[in-house]
Amino acid sequence: MKYVYILLFSVATLSLQQAPAQQLDLLIKNGHVIDLKNDISEVLDVGVVGGRIVEVGSDISSERADLVVDAAGLYVTPGLIDIHVHVFHGTEEDAYLSNSYTSLPPDGFTFRSGVTTVVDVGGAGWRNFRQFKVQTIDRAKTRVLSFLNIVGAGMKGGAFEQDLADMDAKLTAQTIRQYREYVVGVKVAHYAGRDWTPVDRAVEAGRQAEVPVMVDFGRASPPLSIEALFFEHLRPGDIYTHAYAHVSAREPIVDEQGTLRPFVLPAQERGIVFDVGHGGGSFLFQQAVPATRQGLWPNTISTDLHTGSMNGGMKSLINVMSKFLNLGMPLEEVVSTTTWQAAQTIQRTDLGHLDVGGVADIAVFRLLEGDYGFIDTGGNRMKGTLKLETELTIRDGAIVWDLNGISSPDWDQ
Repeated sequence: MKYVYILLFSVATLSLQQAPAQQLDLLIKNGHVIDLKNDISEVLDVGVVGGRIVEVGSDISSERADLVVDAAGLYVTPGLIDIHVHVFHGTEEDAYLSNSYTSLPPDGFTFRSGVTTVVDVGGAGWRNFRQFKVQTIDRAKTRVLSFLNIVGAGMKGGAFEQDLADMDAKLTAQTIRQYREYVVGVKVAHYAGRDWTPVDRAVEAGRQAEVPVMVDFGRASPPLSIEALFFEHLRPGDIYTHAYAHVSAREPIVDEQGTLRPFVLPAQERGIVFDVGHGGGSFLFQQAVPATRQGLWPNTISTDLHTGSMNGGMKSLINVMSKFLNLGMPLEEVVSTTTWQAAQTIQRTDLGHLDVGGVADIAVFRLLEGDYGFIDTGGNRMKGTLKLETELTIRDGAIVWDLNGISSPDWDQ
C-alpha cells in the first residue's frame, strides 16, 4: 500500500504541473504598476477574468489572453476614487445639489479621468436617499457611494441647510445602517452661524453608524476656530474638505503672513484627514503652495465636481492630481491619495488596490512632460512641466474609456 500511495501521489503532482494556465479575458502588459497597498511600483503585467484581477506578475504570456493591451511607457493603477463629488442630478427647481441641475450625471465625468468610484457628499439626506439610489446609484456604470447629509432634506441650499430641526443624528445613522453598501459617511456643510450643533450632530450620527464625517466648514462671522474643530469636535478619521481654500467667514490654514498655522500638522498627525475638495471656489495656490512647502500634503485629492467647477480651474480629477505633481508631490503618493488612501478613508478596503481576487477597476495613464499651466479657483495660473492623461479605464473588467484605441485592432486588420 505504501508504494501504491507514492505512485498515485506522483501521478497527481505531475498532472497538476502540466495543467494549462488559466485563459485570461484581458491582459495589460508592460505597464508600470503603482499599487500602494501592496507596495508595488514597477513594470508588471495584470491579468483579468470575469471582472476580477487573477494575476499580477512578470512576463505573463500574451497567448493566454483573449485581449492584450500593451501599456509600455504607461502607468497602471487601481481605478481612481473621487471622494468628493455631486452627482444627485435631477430637475427639481431651486434644489441646488439635491436632485437638481447643479449636480451632474456621473458617467460623463468619471471614466475619462480614470475614475471608477465616486462619493456624492451630502446631496441626499435620510429623507431622499432612496430616490438618489434609484435615480443615480442604480443607473450609473460608475460605482456611486454617498456621504449622507446630516440635513434630512439633503443639500438643497438656502434655508434647508440652516434647519437645525432637520438635523437628526438618529435617523441619519439608521439610514446609513439600512444602506450600508452605499453610504460610507456623514456630511455637514453650508451652515451659517456660530453654532457647533450641525458638526456635533453629524459626528454623533457618525459615531452611531461607525462611519467618518466630512465637514465643509465655515460661514460664521467671526469665524469659528478650526483648531477647536480639529481637536474638540472631530474624531481621528473625520475629513476636513476644502483644505486649501480661503473663503469669507472661514479661517484659512495659512495665515496672512504665509505661515501654516501651528496646530494644523498636529491635527493631521492626530488623524484628521485633509481633503482637497477643489471645487469652483475652494482651492487657491496662495494657500496650497505655502502649505505644502511647510509640510501639509493632502491625505486625499478630490474634485468637488459640479456644474460650477467642471469647466473652471478644477476640470477633472487628473488635472487636480497634476497640480500636486507640479507642487512636488511624488507620483506614487499622488496615486495613493486617490486609490488606497481614499479607500481607507471611506472604509472601503475592497477598493483602491490590485489584489488578486479583487474587482478589476483599473486605470492606465500617460505622464506627459511639457509646458503646461494650471488654474486655481481665483483665476490664477501656476506653470508646470508634468500632466497626467488617461489612456484607458476599466470598470469591473470592462473597458469603458480608451482615448487612443490601445485596446482596439487597427481598422485594416
